[in-house]
Amino acid sequence: MLTIENLHATVADKPILKGLSLAINAGEIHAIMGPNGAGKSTLSYVLGGRPGYEVTEGSATFDGHDLLDMDPHERAAAGLFLGFQYPVEIPGVSNVQFLRESLNAQRKARGQEPLSGGDFLKLAREKAGLLKLDMDMLKRPVNVGFSGGEKKRNEMVQMGILDPKLAILDETDSGLDIDALRVVGDGINAIMRRPDKAVLLITHYQRLLDYVQPDFVHVLAGGRIVKSGGPELALELEREGYAEIAA
Repeated sequence: MLTIENLHATVADKPILKGLSLAINAGEIHAIMGPNGAGKSTLSYVLGGRPGYEVTEGSATFDGHDLLDMDPHERAAAGLFLGFQYPVEIPGVSNVQFLRESLNAQRKARGQEPLSGGDFLKLAREKAGLLKLDMDMLKRPVNVGFSGGEKKRNEMVQMGILDPKLAILDETDSGLDIDALRVVGDGINAIMRRPDKAVLLITHYQRLLDYVQPDFVHVLAGGRIVKSGGPELALELEREGYAEIAA
């Protein structure tokens, strides 16, 4: 589904990614862990198409298409979802309005008919229920006045409604308490653990992986993948840290 080969990228002319290669197949969940400054968020932004992140070498293909040649909205319409470490607030725009417009824009790009208001609300209630998010919160401006945990649950509701093929989740566990972590983990499993979907989880800690068990764990250090393994690798990192692996 996603193939990254020898990816190099810079931010403000500073090299961050330095030859990163990774392959993710449909039906797989991959976790990327690593020390601060290793390039984890940069990888997510490059794949999502955020301006200011320049690819200087290498390639990334998504479902056989050149991902790096697509605009951000084209990547989203193709089925890529990027969950942010710090979801932004959008004053004056209700969640319901934002999500319906986003979904119908993607449906239009795929040649599908837009969802009616009634069908959309039915879908929104279903996905909000998975994340234990009250429907009244979907009537409020996007993330305005939300706690950290509410912002992350709201973002997972967005993911459920948009129904992507590939979800790239950048430190979704950041700011979550124990209860919210369980709810978010269960939501990721319910929405994305399917044979035709894939997930790239970026995290510092093992705790999210207790709920969303990955098929593969990778260590990102110095701008490249330096070690890969199964779920046991995350436990090893939790015990021993990154110092020896990242050296």
